[in-house]
Amino acid sequence: MIEMRLADVAAVTGGRLHRASGDERVTAVEFDSRSAGPGTLFLTLPGARVDGHDFVPDVLAAGATGVLTARDLDVPGVVVPLGERSTDTYLGATDPDGSGAGVLAALAALARHQMAQLPQLRTVGITGSAGKTSTKDLVAALLAPLGPLVAPPGSFNTELGMPWTALRADETTRTLVLEYSARRAGHIAGMARIVTPDVAVVLNVGSAHLAEFGSVEGIAQAKGELVESLAPGGVAVLNADDPNVLGMAPRTAGRVVTFGRSAGADVRAEDVRLEAARPRFSLVTAAGSAPVALQLVGEHQVSNALAAAAVAVELGVDVETVAKLLSAATPASRWRMEVTDRSDGVTVVNDAYNANPDSMRAGLRALEALGAGRRTWAVLGPMGELGTEIDAAYASVATTARETGVAELVAVGPTGYAATFAGAHEVPDVDAAVELLRDALRPGDVVLIKAGRVAGLERIAAQLLAGENAR
Repeated sequence: MIEMRLADVAAVTGGRLHRASGDERVTAVEFDSRSAGPGTLFLTLPGARVDGHDFVPDVLAAGATGVLTARDLDVPGVVVPLGERSTDTYLGATDPDGSGAGVLAALAALARHQMAQLPQLRTVGITGSAGKTSTKDLVAALLAPLGPLVAPPGSFNTELGMPWTALRADETTRTLVLEYSARRAGHIAGMARIVTPDVAVVLNVGSAHLAEFGSVEGIAQAKGELVESLAPGGVAVLNADDPNVLGMAPRTAGRVVTFGRSAGADVRAEDVRLEAARPRFSLVTAAGSAPVALQLVGEHQVSNALAAAAVAVELGVDVETVAKLLSAATPASRWRMEVTDRSDGVTVVNDAYNANPDSMRAGLRALEALGAGRRTWAVLGPMGELGTEIDAAYASVATTARETGVAELVAVGPTGYAATFAGAHEVPDVDAAVELLRDALRPGDVVLIKAGRVAGLERIAAQLLAGENAR
């Protein structure tokens, strides 16, 4: 972050100083009290389980400069106007007085202001129904040779995480990599007004968030807002294998670059094959080709790697370096196809961070490849935000499980897999799943654990892997 005076924070956000002279210095903005320290401006946000206001004494004791709040508190800081009242926020908590919305609006204003002070910065924005975080991690790895880079830890792609990440950039940063999520029409467009990307990547259009958008066409319309944000000098990186993504080309003023396995893609993969479930292919571009041997598990990672390669080539990384870095990349964000071999020969695949029908099917195909010749288990939890399509979505995933040869399916919590997968084990919660697996797993088994984040199925992996080391 570019250092600011507290008075300047007030001016940028439309707030007012409170119990402060204005000369106090701000060198970081944080919403997690555990990260606060000298120079921190702490965001007082409501949350699903805790309220940020309750941690104000802790952050001040840690040396924080003050708070950014929409409520009058008896502490130093900036008080900003209340925002729109809401009973349903992305934080999973109600915001009846609009204080959370007010703080988020101020955060957005700070990010916009700081971006304007960094003309040297090149920003890469990534969206899609699946694969955003894995692709973000690959882009960050490929662009590291170009100089100092900022990218979000994990999936910081909301109206909190995206501007918070942007504020990590400063005068030394050369590249900023961001994820853009969509919860409703206009959401991505709004975030792109906070930070407008120079390179906009659209990975795919799937069935995640059908409840909000009503149709795949509605999802495509929302994802395409990112390429619409580009100025004429920008670059839209589009998936040539997804017609809904390729169809976004006329919606952008930027130059279009395509990636995929299609013969006409600008950046493409040829001769794709799997070795121990890890893809091998030839990376082909107009600037040349080079072999890639991914360490990541699953054929779906080919598309993510191609998207990252297209970005890197556009920004000046040579093809040989791209291929070398792709081949060296390992999972950088937690709970995404983390593969661990236990000492007793059981392999656990922790992919418990997110789930929708498309990513579930991709995970099951990866399990099929990884578990060739072994007994496979799919431990699957609920999928959310599917609206009226929820029964069909569970049936589709269960069908893929059957077609890919899953031997045992464990349905955790309220799901619909058992209606299609005969003999599925239905258990109510994480503890019951762990008890079942501890009794039933045999050496050589491969276990995939996957669900929506709210299900917390990573706890199953943690208990199954206690004392083990990941590879």
